[in-house]
Amino acid sequence: MEQRSLGSTGPKISAFGLGTMGMSAFYGPTDRAESIATLHQALDAGITLLDTGDFYGMGHNELLIAEALKERRRADVTLSVKFGAQRDPAGGWIGFDGRPAAVKTTLAYSLVRLNTDHIDIYRPARLDPNVPIEETVGAIAELVKAGYVRHIGLSEVGSETIRRAAKVHPICDLQIEYSLISRGIEDDILSTCRELGIAVTAYGVLSRGLISGHWTKETRTGKGDFRGMSPRFQAGNIDRNLALVEALRQVADRLGVSVAQVAIAWVASRGADIFPLIGARKRDQLTESLGALDVKLSDADLTAIEKAVPKGAAAGGRYAEAQLAHLDSEKVTR
Repeated sequence: MEQRSLGSTGPKISAFGLGTMGMSAFYGPTDRAESIATLHQALDAGITLLDTGDFYGMGHNELLIAEALKERRRADVTLSVKFGAQRDPAGGWIGFDGRPAAVKTTLAYSLVRLNTDHIDIYRPARLDPNVPIEETVGAIAELVKAGYVRHIGLSEVGSETIRRAAKVHPICDLQIEYSLISRGIEDDILSTCRELGIAVTAYGVLSRGLISGHWTKETRTGKGDFRGMSPRFQAGNIDRNLALVEALRQVADRLGVSVAQVAIAWVASRGADIFPLIGARKRDQLTESLGALDVKLSDADLTAIEKAVPKGAAAGGRYAEAQLAHLDSEKVTR
């Protein structure tokens, strides 16, 4: 798989990364053996970037990755870890903690769970509204100097926060949702990142399965599945969103590929500084997603895709309003 630098200051990584959240939480029941097999398949296929969060399954995801990496060379893997999200014993969200002491404590626990002496990219999962980003990034910078962290990333923050953080320490990438139906970063954030030499690791490239081509109105979510509460999957929105998928399917059929492959290839086509994170939980999902590497979209293809799924055409927000209110990336810069 093609390898390229993650921003102007980051490590060289694979063109696609693997997002591992669904292997531990948020999408219903998981299969440990299948998850580890999928991780192995990703590594064998040339994926070097594994993205996790210390709050994915309350540490479960980091332990899972550590198990999968037992027989692998640590130098062949780039571990990206998000921290700061606070959850109660029932799994409820209770805020974000970006205080310097918390930054160092959470890093210490992640090092143990991942069975490693360093994290390649460490990033706050969200902006803590009570702690200046300079203090949070400054604490990570101290960990970089001490050798526990190699690079600093950000997640779901807006242009003003990105600029302030970059003044404290070089930022290699911004992790943020980016897909055919989630294109908010194109308004301002993407240009800021490019100005500063910051790459984008794009999650939600299939909008949590909504635009994978496999979701239908009859698909049911189980207990603990985020999509059961996601606005875009709700009655009143799902019909309109699936109509977009069917329009996209016509483009995919003409190209002889799957809907998922077209959707992922579109994200990858946005620039060499965009790195799609594939959120596969199973080997067959990963195999399909990796097929997007071979999909080369012409200008005519891109025009057809834009016509099928125009910017802003999705019904419903990517999160509920209460959650969007806490996303710094959703704030309009005045």
